[in-house]
Amino acid sequence: MEEKFILSLDQGTTSSRAIVFDHDGNIRSVAQHEFPQIFPQSGWVEHDPRQIWGSQASVIAEAISKMGINGKNIAGIGITNQRETTIVWDRQTGEPVYNAIVWQDRRTSEYCDHLRDEGYADMIREKTGLIIDAYFSATKIKWILDNVEGAREKAREGRLAFGTVDTWLIACLTRFRAHVTDVTNASRTMLFNIHALQWDKELLELFDIPESMLPEVRPSSGIMGHTTTTIFAHEIPICGVAGDQQSALFGQMCVSPGAVKNTYGTGCFLLMNSGPRPIMSQNRLLTTIAWKIGDEVTYALEGSIFVGGSVVQWLRDGLRCISSSSEVEALAASVPDTDGVYFVPALTGLGAPYWDQYARGTISGISRGTTLAHIARAALQGIAFQVYDIVKAMELDSGLRISELKVDGGASQNNLLMQFQADILNTDVLRPRITETTALGAAYLAGLAVGYWKDIDEIHSQWQMEHDFKPSGNVEAVTRELNGWHNAVSRILTADSDSNPLI
Repeated sequence: MEEKFILSLDQGTTSSRAIVFDHDGNIRSVAQHEFPQIFPQSGWVEHDPRQIWGSQASVIAEAISKMGINGKNIAGIGITNQRETTIVWDRQTGEPVYNAIVWQDRRTSEYCDHLRDEGYADMIREKTGLIIDAYFSATKIKWILDNVEGAREKAREGRLAFGTVDTWLIACLTRFRAHVTDVTNASRTMLFNIHALQWDKELLELFDIPESMLPEVRPSSGIMGHTTTTIFAHEIPICGVAGDQQSALFGQMCVSPGAVKNTYGTGCFLLMNSGPRPIMSQNRLLTTIAWKIGDEVTYALEGSIFVGGSVVQWLRDGLRCISSSSEVEALAASVPDTDGVYFVPALTGLGAPYWDQYARGTISGISRGTTLAHIARAALQGIAFQVYDIVKAMELDSGLRISELKVDGGASQNNLLMQFQADILNTDVLRPRITETTALGAAYLAGLAVGYWKDIDEIHSQWQMEHDFKPSGNVEAVTRELNGWHNAVSRILTADSDSNPLI
C-alpha cells in the first residue's frame, strides 16, 4: 500500500503555509508564502481574501510536489487559521464584498466603547466568554454591513456569507459548496453561545446581523467537506479545523485540565485546558472553546497579547536596527541587561489582562548610554513580561500553580527570550522537538476523524521535548524587573486599571 499523509494548512496573519505530516507526526514537506498586509488608515489592518486563498493554494501545490505525491496519498486535510479575521462574500459570485478585516484591526473601538456604556458587557461575557473588544468578529461584520454600499440589503436577502478564514478556505477548496466552521472559530466571533453551542439570536439582533450569513458549526474533528478544486485530482476530506491557538494547544498535547501552552507568533496566546466546564474569568481573561471531538467539548482559559513577535518585525522594518528578525537575539545578547530600559510593545493596544485598546507603545528609561542593543533586549523582555501577567491572572482564576509552560511559535526558537521567560515566571519552559504545533494540532484533529490515528493516547506518545529552560532562581532580580515593568505599564494605561490585580 502507498504511504498516506495528513496535509495541514496553517493560514496565519502574515503568511500561508502547507505542511505534510506522516504517521509519526514528523514533517515531511513544508511550503510557506507571505502575502501583503494592507493598512488603509492608522489602526486599520486588512488582507485581500483572494491573496489569502491564492497564497494558500500555491503552498499546497508546492508542498505536495516537493514530495512527488498527489491527492491519493493524502488521507485528510486539517486547517488552522488566524482567528477573528472577518470575510464577507457574495454567495452567487464567491467574490468578497470587502477586504478581510484582520483581528488586529481597531476601527470598531468606539462602537465597542458604546456597547460597554450601554451595559452589554456582562451579557456578552456570560454568553460568549469574551470581553467586548474590536478584536472579535461581530463588530467587524457590522462595520462591513454598515459601510459597504448595498451590503446590508444583500445580507437581508440572504445573498451574503460570513466566515472566518477557515470558512473562507473551506469554501474555496469546495468551490463554495460548503459553508461551515468549527466550534473554536465560532467561539471567537462574539456571536456564539459557548454553553448552548449555537449562534445566539439575542447577540445577532444586537449587532443587526442576519443569521443567514453565518456558517454551520461543526465539531473540530470531523468531515467538513471534500475538495473539488483543480489542485487535487482526487477528492480529499477536509476533516479537522481549529483556530490557531486552540490547534496549538492540541498539538502540544495539553489534553488534561491545567495543562498550559504559549504560542509566540505575531501575537502571543496563552491557553490553559480547563476541562469539560468553562471557567468564567475574574481577571480579564477569555473563556473559549478548546475543541470538540465527537460529543465531548473541552474549554480553555486564554490570555491574548496583541504584539508578540511582531515587535521584532517593528525593530526590523520600523526602527531598522536589524535587517532580519533572526538577528535580534545576537543584538540583544550583546549587552548583559537592558540598563533600566523597558519596552511596552502596545503597538495595537494592550490585550489581556489590561484590555486597553487605546494604549500605545512606549520605551522608557532611556539614557545617554542607551543603545539599539538595550532596546532590542527590552523588546524581547517586553514579550516575556506580558506572558508573565497572563500566567499570574490564569493562576488566580484557576486556583492552580502553573508548574511548566509548553512553548511554540517562531519566537520560541529565541533561547535568550525563553530563558528570560523561565526566570521571570520561576517555571520550567518546555520547547518541543517539533515547534510547528499549530499545524500539527490541525493534522491530529484531521487524522482522528478519518482513523489515521486511533485515539489521543496514540498521538500523545509522539510529543517529545527538545529543550527545558530552567529558572535561575534569582528572586531579587526578578522582583526588581517586575516592579519596573508594571511601573512602565501603568504609565500608558488609558483605561481604569483599578480592578487589575497586577498593577
